[in-house]
Amino acid sequence: MLPSKNRILKNKDFQAVFKKGKIFKSRVLSLKYLKNSIGLNRFGFVISNKISKKSVERHKIKRRLSGIIKQISPGLEKGFDFVIIALQGIKDKTYKEMKKETFFIFGIKE
Repeated sequence: MLPSKNRILKNKDFQAVFKKGKIFKSRVLSLKYLKNSIGLNRFGFVISNKISKKSVERHKIKRRLSGIIKQISPGLEKGFDFVIIALQGIKDKTYKEMKKETFFIFGIKE
């Protein structure tokens, strides 16, 4: 899990990213991002009930994405809020495929 200083926790922060943020999409992930004023990168995850009705499966996806973000966050430019939205089809992806998609939406070469 990411440290709390690197997580978007407040609804108003999520809403700001959704309203004013820019978007980048892959097949199973969508990334919305917005410059923040705190000088740290913060991350939020949205995994809808449409992905899976089972909370166990949604939390598994969130844990995997969080682990991948933990690996790549030191190499990212500081001062952004990122919201990662899981899209249909992510449930069927392996960890390796999720990692590849995440690297793609952040523009990182493996």
